[in-house]
Amino acid sequence: MKILILDLDSLRPDHLGCYGYHRETSPNIDEIAIESVRFDNYYTSDAPCLPSRTAMMTGQFGIHNGVVGHAGTSADIRPEGLKRDFRDRLVAESLPGFLRTQGLKTALISPFSERHSAWHFNAGFNEVYNTGKVGLESAEEVTPTVIDWVRRHANEEDWCLYVNYWDPHTPYRTPDDFGNPFENEPIPEWLTEEVLERHKKHVGPHSVNEVDMYSSEPLPDFPKFQTIIDDMDDMKKVIDGYDCGIRYMDEHIGKLMDGFRQLGIMDELIIIITADHGENFGELEIYAEHATADQGTCRVPMIIRWPGMKQNHLDSGLHYSLDLVPTLAEMFNAKKANSWDGQSYASTLKDGIDTGRDYLVLSQCAHVCQRSVRFDNWLYIRTYHDGYHLFDKEMLFDLNEDPYEQHNLAKERKDKCLEAVYYLTEWHDEMMMTMDSDVDRLWTVMKEGGPYHAKGHLPEYVKRLEKTGRGHAVEELIRRHPREFE
Repeated sequence: MKILILDLDSLRPDHLGCYGYHRETSPNIDEIAIESVRFDNYYTSDAPCLPSRTAMMTGQFGIHNGVVGHAGTSADIRPEGLKRDFRDRLVAESLPGFLRTQGLKTALISPFSERHSAWHFNAGFNEVYNTGKVGLESAEEVTPTVIDWVRRHANEEDWCLYVNYWDPHTPYRTPDDFGNPFENEPIPEWLTEEVLERHKKHVGPHSVNEVDMYSSEPLPDFPKFQTIIDDMDDMKKVIDGYDCGIRYMDEHIGKLMDGFRQLGIMDELIIIITADHGENFGELEIYAEHATADQGTCRVPMIIRWPGMKQNHLDSGLHYSLDLVPTLAEMFNAKKANSWDGQSYASTLKDGIDTGRDYLVLSQCAHVCQRSVRFDNWLYIRTYHDGYHLFDKEMLFDLNEDPYEQHNLAKERKDKCLEAVYYLTEWHDEMMMTMDSDVDRLWTVMKEGGPYHAKGHLPEYVKRLEKTGRGHAVEELIRRHPREFE
């Protein structure tokens, strides 16, 4: 058995052709999808990068594994304490650790553990190749290492190769000679001048006024990354930059597939294509960032090509990324580890059976502190720290009618808010009852001063707001975040 896992950073599914995108960003991924099961409602439980990958690799929610943020206590995995044996549980119960118990050689091509000092990410891999630029790699710097590894191991049985590509992640940096294949193609039609003018009134990092978090200053080293959206030409540059990153990465995935065909391993190769998180482009008035517990940030692609299983099948059930490892366990006829929070969707791969959940709970504690509930056609978001966006405490969106989260219905549909809060409470009770610690690290983040990407930035940001005609928001920001001025 040979498995290739492609973890494509910051890739939102609705910018792929196989998920209905109007631009040809992903012809090679689309070709793989024809032979695959494609999951339409697949979500990371914990966003963004470090919490997401920790959840997928451990099979646990962040509230259980402890990693919910990007710094401080909440960026470290919970110690096992007195229960820890000579080796910790990740040796056998992480995603690669489990595969190794099944006899597979496991290899990782990624700088991720260094990028976030997430050394637990390496647990269970026989080999680790750090591509050396802590996430600023372009595809041409990753692909040769992948091809070299596969050539050396093509004739071996039973391996899993896990690969990170980074090109859709900011700052956008496709090589100059790649050009812009979307130069004459329109952007998503919902992004209009009217929407842009409304979004200009928004405050908070990664708004149209400061796409580069708290700044609109150009980045000389990354001229393709538009740091302010002042007009529709700027809007197009931002969308084009992201889509070019996807297309460039996709071309390199095509090179991998050509190489695998030449080596004669495609017929037996299992291919899993997913992402750590998506990317907001207007959702909650945020651009080019994965900063919230919403649809734009938390919905990810999942495409699984498994020879002998269902092909060209669309599954609409609700699933988490952390469901992957128990799914692999069932596919291997192995026992599910007690530590895993996920549930298997192997029956979907085998027979197309709906194995989706009734609801999902999604968390974000790196840019904001939020938990959200995804159920039926609804997304409910509860905000504990707004990351200086002045979000309402409760937000509710009908994703059928408002997929880009522009109209908060919380006041009109209290019934749905109450239903969501019930689900959130049930989930939280279950989480707290099934862990040794009595600490929910969302609250640790709050007590340590707030989410990492917001903490300490407000005094300077207030000055910027006053200089750029948005001083009306300052009083409320200070009221909500008085500790920033102590």
